[in-house]
Amino acid sequence: MAARLFMAIQRMRRQVRLLAERTPPHRERYVDLLRAVAITAVVIGHWLAIYVTHDGGEFQGGSILQVVPWTHPLTWLFQVMPLFFLVGGFANAASLTSHLKRGGNAVSWMLGRTARLLGPTTILLGGLVVAALTARGLGVEPALIGMAVWLASIPLWFLVIYIAVTALTPPMHALHRRAGLAVPIILAALVGAGDLTGLALDVPHGGQANFLFAWLAVHQLGFAWQDERLPGRRSVALSMAAVGFITLVLLTVVGPYPVSMVGFVGKGVQNTSPPTLALLALAVTQTGVALCARGPGNRWLRQPGPWTVVVAINSVIMTLFLWHMTAAVIGVLLLYGTGVMPDATPGSAPWLLLRVPWLACLALVLAFLVILFGGFERRAGRWASSGNTAKGVWPTALTIVGVGAVLAALLSIALVGPGEEHGPMGMPAGVLVAYFVGIAVLGFVRWRYSHPMRE
Repeated sequence: MAARLFMAIQRMRRQVRLLAERTPPHRERYVDLLRAVAITAVVIGHWLAIYVTHDGGEFQGGSILQVVPWTHPLTWLFQVMPLFFLVGGFANAASLTSHLKRGGNAVSWMLGRTARLLGPTTILLGGLVVAALTARGLGVEPALIGMAVWLASIPLWFLVIYIAVTALTPPMHALHRRAGLAVPIILAALVGAGDLTGLALDVPHGGQANFLFAWLAVHQLGFAWQDERLPGRRSVALSMAAVGFITLVLLTVVGPYPVSMVGFVGKGVQNTSPPTLALLALAVTQTGVALCARGPGNRWLRQPGPWTVVVAINSVIMTLFLWHMTAAVIGVLLLYGTGVMPDATPGSAPWLLLRVPWLACLALVLAFLVILFGGFERRAGRWASSGNTAKGVWPTALTIVGVGAVLAALLSIALVGPGEEHGPMGMPAGVLVAYFVGIAVLGFVRWRYSHPMRE
């Protein structure tokens, strides 16, 4: 086993080094750095937010944000999903534009993009099903299995939204070419209207559309950055950061929105469920800061060492994101289930000191999972860059059906509550069937209707 792991690591190192050396000179390397920073911050933020106790043979725990209020301002640093969607907009716009210039179409682009996203996701869901069935066979309590599966599937929340935003990239990018920055401004206004109906007027399910409007607005900013409709001058970037930060302070410290930019189980307004104007203010702040550091960041990435590290992270970025909560579940069993990690009051000095071995253990577990499953992500990405095209009514219709089935299934899984029991697989069987049917449909379209693009 150790020999196989060593060989896998060596193979990954050679592949990453080759990818770094073959990077085209025109590539915007800074975008890859921001993506790596965003996902790394999300992973560490989620790990730090967990508190666990193990008393009388039962696991208890929750989010540190629920019990330690002074941690709420720290979420302004760790809530970097706006940065991820900004970078996603830049990358999707660049990829779609290049694909269309080479003779491709929106359908073939979507097939390639979903291959990158759904390949690692399928491995995660398959792994969770196998783990749940194994645990059930070993006699583990169904409620504990349900809680573990729920924790491990938390990353699917943002994945659902990102896939939806990616699926809307062709029409939204066409709209961007016509209206430019007016699009995110209108979307922000719609978010404000959603806040009004949901928060001020207390309309049932008011503001739920903000899940789409808010993240689309940030994604559109990425479009504007990519084609330079968003001015890259340092003065403009500093102004964006300042205006966004001042607005954020006014909306949270002075206004009605909570300071925490990360949702947690509890009553009251949350800035992520659904997204609010306060979260958009944070997005504008992060966009301004990111643009300010673009020049120094690109110069730093010309060095082979830093760029190789960025390439290594990006080559398994979805695997890192999707499996990081699984690593947390395994870490809880290893550290608290065995009594190695003592209980401590959340937020206390001993608890803070114990975060060091906690993070170290989870990082090692996640590294093992990445070595184990990262190869699937790299293979899934090869089709996306292979230069195929699918034309006609049937591939378009089947692609829409496949993506729709996958989105509906992932959303259903994400909506499962903590501790709910859904049979021996830890997830609703019908939902899993719908997901794999959607995957099969997309795979069929890639196989049946793909044709080489003209050079």
